[in-house]
Amino acid sequence: MAAPGDQIEVLAFLASPEHLGQPGPVQRIDTHISSVFLAGDRAFKLKKAVRLPFLDFTSLKQREAACRAELEINRRTAPKLYLGLKAVTREADGHLTFDGKGPVVDWVVEMLRFDQDGLYDRLAPQLTRDEAEELAETIAAFHTAAEPQPHWGGMAGLGHTITTNAACFALDTPGLFPKDLAEAVTKASLDWLDRLGPLLEKRREAGLVRRCHGDLHLGNICRFEGRATLFDAIEFNQDFACIDVLYDLAFLLMDLQARGLENTASWVLNRYLEKRSDLDGLEALPLFLSLRAAIRAHVSAAMARGAGNDPALRCHALDYMNRALAYLSPPPPRLIAVGGLSGSGKSRLARDLAPLLGLPMGAVILRTDVLRKQLMGVDAQTRLGAEGYSPEMSLRTYLALYDGCAKLLEAGLTVVADAVFARQEQRDGIKALAENLGLPFEGLWLEASPEVMRRRIQSRKRNASDATVEVLNRQLEAGSGNIDWLRLDSSLSKEETFANACRRIRSLSATSEEAAEGE
Repeated sequence: MAAPGDQIEVLAFLASPEHLGQPGPVQRIDTHISSVFLAGDRAFKLKKAVRLPFLDFTSLKQREAACRAELEINRRTAPKLYLGLKAVTREADGHLTFDGKGPVVDWVVEMLRFDQDGLYDRLAPQLTRDEAEELAETIAAFHTAAEPQPHWGGMAGLGHTITTNAACFALDTPGLFPKDLAEAVTKASLDWLDRLGPLLEKRREAGLVRRCHGDLHLGNICRFEGRATLFDAIEFNQDFACIDVLYDLAFLLMDLQARGLENTASWVLNRYLEKRSDLDGLEALPLFLSLRAAIRAHVSAAMARGAGNDPALRCHALDYMNRALAYLSPPPPRLIAVGGLSGSGKSRLARDLAPLLGLPMGAVILRTDVLRKQLMGVDAQTRLGAEGYSPEMSLRTYLALYDGCAKLLEAGLTVVADAVFARQEQRDGIKALAENLGLPFEGLWLEASPEVMRRRIQSRKRNASDATVEVLNRQLEAGSGNIDWLRLDSSLSKEETFANACRRIRSLSATSEEAAEGE
């Protein structure tokens, strides 16, 4: 996007390595609202003097205030990256300099430069599950520490976002966005908002609207000093920054899915929920994801206009608009239970199946190993003693599983229930839950040889399960009774087990659909 005429001289000043006090060359990166100049070990960020439906940077005073706010807000998550503020001043002889004695012409934020290859929009395709879960933990910790903002967000906050999105769509309708598509996105968003209003207000009053990041896509996360680091949070619009924590997370989930990284999105979502049990808010996730896609659509459109109607950016913008509409028509919910003795591979299979179910969001995994720790008030990686596995605690854990599944299914989400399910009444209980709601149920029972299960238990790392070989031996001795679920041999490779499970689920789904049509 071209800069306003009164900033051309400042842009030329920032393009010179001599002026920046850094070795050349200088690399310039533009967004629709900023120009960033990279030189040596520094980055200098200038806010463009633009006015958009959601911000106004046209005056020097407004840009200064935004720069100061950017420093304060981003030092919460990236204190080492945000170094300070520099004034661009005009000296008596007319030349520009940093922090001189003459009048201020503009302001820039000075940052420590990091390797651009460390940006998560580049790293994402190669992220391991451990790295994705570390990112989820970083975001969960940030949300937990963020200050509640009960005067923002809720139904009114999202209503403002929908209205702003519609205004931005109008700038590109009908040239880029077909009028009927833009209107359909806005109408469907307002319909969802009307239905979810009480839930959104309840969450706002409960302190779940907080001073979040606001722009949490992969391009605003970097690996710095070996850790996932959030930067470039929104400072210019309280409506966009003081939001529901799940709405903040939704931008990252949407971005991952738009890149075809459904597995990574599932890892992030389910690990986040392990750290911050927030099942009640997931009913709003389709709307949150849709709004994030809509925002990305009009931002991409604005960038396309600024780049001479760049065809790639226009294509991205239209794709995001179609995603925004698709999120608001999620598939019907279903319940899949994955059971088996310790070491049978049930948790791995549940994790692999989740991204394929309940698309485009993927399924939520509820795992008794994690629920037990949450009931005990400890982290999922904390090992429990015998008190965590008493008959009373096990009953509480399974009741929590049934309750969580019911909440999510009633909210329209697909669930994968991951538990041993060694007892007949446990298997009957989870099946009855789906039947009582009139929803499809599939039970998968994994079984492997005792030697394979013992070997898997002994090789576990970073696992919420506390099961030992001795626990498995007791399970084998007690037996599991008559198994009437689909039985899968999980002694095979994980790829073969996964393929077999997918075939069985597809077969069951086709049978269920044919039966429904026959009725």
